[in-house]
Amino acid sequence: MPIVITASQMRAARALLGIDQKTLAGMAGVSLPTIQRMEASQGNVKGVVDSLMKVVDALNLAGVELIGEGARSTGGGRGVRLREPAQRS
Repeated sequence: MPIVITASQMRAARALLGIDQKTLAGMAGVSLPTIQRMEASQGNVKGVVDSLMKVVDALNLAGVELIGEGARSTGGGRGVRLREPAQRS
């Protein structure tokens, strides 16, 4: 199953952890420009699959649960989830 993470999820994950791009790069063992390119993607993060796996694994190890569209969160703890805004009448 392919890994899908959006640039917004990646930035939000960093914010939840209180880390900058350089720190995430170090945690994942990838370069700072790689993180910068990933976060500059429109929509889903684009990049080398191996690098993306390293970033996702690093976020998971740090305690971030990445939740896909329509997926349930089975973990405990606090978090945030983006949904479609409510329509105003």
